[in-house]
Amino acid sequence: MNNANIYSVSQLNHAAKMLLEGQLGLVWLTGEISNFSQPASGHWYLTLKDENSQVRAAMFRMKNMRVGFRPQNGMQVLVRAAVSLYEPRGDYQLIIESMHPAGEGLLQQQFEQLKMKLAAEGLFAQNLKKNLPHFCKTVGVITSPTGAALQDILHILKRRDPNLNVVIYPTAVQGKEAASEIVEMINLANIRCETDVLIVGRGGGSLEDLWCFNEEAVARAIFHSALPVISAVGHETDVTIADFVADVRAPTPSAAAELVSRNQDELLQQLNYKRQRLDMALDRIISLQHQRLQRLILRLQNRHPQNRLHMQSQHTAQLARRLTTAMARLMEKNREKLTALSVRLHQNPLPYQLQKQRQYMEQLHARLNFAVKNNLSERQHKLANLCGKLDGLSPLKVLARGYSIAQNRQGVAVTSVSQVRLDEPLQTQVADGFIESRITKIKEKPR
Repeated sequence: MNNANIYSVSQLNHAAKMLLEGQLGLVWLTGEISNFSQPASGHWYLTLKDENSQVRAAMFRMKNMRVGFRPQNGMQVLVRAAVSLYEPRGDYQLIIESMHPAGEGLLQQQFEQLKMKLAAEGLFAQNLKKNLPHFCKTVGVITSPTGAALQDILHILKRRDPNLNVVIYPTAVQGKEAASEIVEMINLANIRCETDVLIVGRGGGSLEDLWCFNEEAVARAIFHSALPVISAVGHETDVTIADFVADVRAPTPSAAAELVSRNQDELLQQLNYKRQRLDMALDRIISLQHQRLQRLILRLQNRHPQNRLHMQSQHTAQLARRLTTAMARLMEKNREKLTALSVRLHQNPLPYQLQKQRQYMEQLHARLNFAVKNNLSERQHKLANLCGKLDGLSPLKVLARGYSIAQNRQGVAVTSVSQVRLDEPLQTQVADGFIESRITKIKEKPR
């Protein structure tokens, strides 16, 4: 038996949980509620069952707060849940993400599936949405001719912009034929091309009442419309596939009417503001042109031959006066410098100055001779001391005192008996020459 294949209970439950969550993920399923309970924590615990099987389920408080009804035992529901396992007890269970009554839940499931499909195809892409025209002259309304939504739209358009033209494309907005009629009217409006923008919508209702605006055909017709489309379906809390595909989503039909209409009071205020700005701009232009004209007149006057000759004469006279003043100042300055030099020369005659300089040079010469002699004497004394020391260290002096230097045949000075052999030639240097000899005996010094 391989110990690596032996699981603990905890390891087995954890592996089973990972397998369930990783393989199945989120699933949709229908069933009947039983054993429903809600403890103080706010979480829901229940069992979903059909005629043959059952499974435990839990829906946590942050999720069940979004459910718009109170679950009851025996109620048929559609849930979207993650398949998991409660590890401490090893119980297989569902973690519910959303819950709907069975009938409405099926529609909600279809809604989610179509939404994911169209989103994947790019029908909701923001970069493909068209901008609404800044000023609409004609607006098309695709809705029921007898519904309250149309009356709301017409009332707001008349109040805000009475001059705006309205083209009504009547269609059913509820029932089996509604989707095909809405598609037909969108295509007709694009063929006629008589409006600047289309409002497609209706008043509020249940999910079933608004379902025609969740049909794929309607979504694709809105997407392919060359005219900008405003989706205005139901109340502010109602969301349909048409809202995602449309170029603009209005929370209500009345809000859509406000988007395409121009408020007359606001337009008058804007017109008055722009007229004031235009008046200010014209006043400024006239003022600038007047100033420019005055400058041109002044330049023309200044360039007249007589005026220019007079100006040149004045300029020449001014230059002459400045030149005379400058010459007078220069002459006065030179006269003052000459006087000062004469005074200095009188106070310090040239022969006296030459005598002082000669005496100063003689003093410098004497000081230089003394310094050179003193430096030379010191250096001679240092040289004599160094020569004495060098002579005392000379090998020749050592030899003169009776010492000698013995060298073997390689010319190496012999300092130990281990450096020589019997019958080996030996050269000995003394003070006045060299002695050639041969070794006949080696005697070591006793230790």
